[in-house]
Amino acid sequence: MDRRSFLKNSTIGAGAAGTAALAAPAYAQGNRTLTLVTTWGRGLAGVHDSAQYAADKITALTDGQLTVDLRAAGELVGAFEVFDAVSSGQADMYHGVDYYFLGTDPSLSFFSQIPFGMTFMEFNNWFYHDGGRELADELYSIYGLKAFPAGNTGPQSGGWFQSPINSPEDFQGLKFRMPGQGGQVLSKLGASVQNLPGAEVYQALSTGAIEGTEWIGPWADEKAGFQEISKIYYPAGFHEPGPNLNLVFNLDVYESLTPTQQQIVQEVARADNLWTTTLFMANNGAALQRLQQGGVELYEFSDEVWDAFGQAAQEVVQEPTSDEFYKRVYDSYQSSLEKSAQWIGRSQGTFTEQRDRVLGI
Repeated sequence: MDRRSFLKNSTIGAGAAGTAALAAPAYAQGNRTLTLVTTWGRGLAGVHDSAQYAADKITALTDGQLTVDLRAAGELVGAFEVFDAVSSGQADMYHGVDYYFLGTDPSLSFFSQIPFGMTFMEFNNWFYHDGGRELADELYSIYGLKAFPAGNTGPQSGGWFQSPINSPEDFQGLKFRMPGQGGQVLSKLGASVQNLPGAEVYQALSTGAIEGTEWIGPWADEKAGFQEISKIYYPAGFHEPGPNLNLVFNLDVYESLTPTQQQIVQEVARADNLWTTTLFMANNGAALQRLQQGGVELYEFSDEVWDAFGQAAQEVVQEPTSDEFYKRVYDSYQSSLEKSAQWIGRSQGTFTEQRDRVLGI
């Protein structure tokens, strides 16, 4: 029985949906310090900045009534331990990407990223206006959590390789770092997929523990130093066209906040969502130019490889649909994606294609 079923169907689960009412701490009135743990190593470009933005803004806008103490990955708990730490009450909230926790619940994919899934704009359409928020509240409450979108990297790159990928067969036996359902896609193509926290990727790539990696995009990748190890870079990837980062509270902690404090948290998360995306977009173009000037060669996957990605992705995303809740989220997500894509493709998609052709971009 998976954890979600256990929590739903046990007497413990009734309390665990709020992190066990008897275990909820009694907070004193007045100023409080809240511990924020993250899936990011301290200083990782963009993603750590996003967590710091949330911490600083909540502290400032509550006039210090809430002081957020940010602990980067490894400083209190490991990157892959933050979900359980906040669910159990060891920490008050976390900032991270939730496909790291698919072993706990595959439905978390939809609130982080699925391969061939939503862009930043499409995800926000779904979450804020087309049923996503209600499903998120239902899902996270099972684990005693409350989640808010609080950052998005925009489209992520296909990654760094030691040799060009000429056909799907080139993934056979390739030791490659890619988390989430995207990694499951590469596994279907024969890759030996590694799921490593961001702070550990450079070391693994430099020592040969992995033979290739995706991370985020030109700016964050340049800051990480991957161009020192590999000169083969694929700017376009299938796996994360708009990965959502979440600010996730322990539900008891969130509900203990005053209504004004809760509203501040919600608005900070919304602001962080936009601020983080524009931070990446503002830096990626110049970083890509610097990478090329430094000798990095840009490649594109062939249609044959894209088709292999697509077929495997459909299998991976549909496999958990035997789970009733996952199927509900899947249906809502796909319905919203189709509606958004039909409009965006015929408006913005056509415009940008023609703009770039006319301007020679």
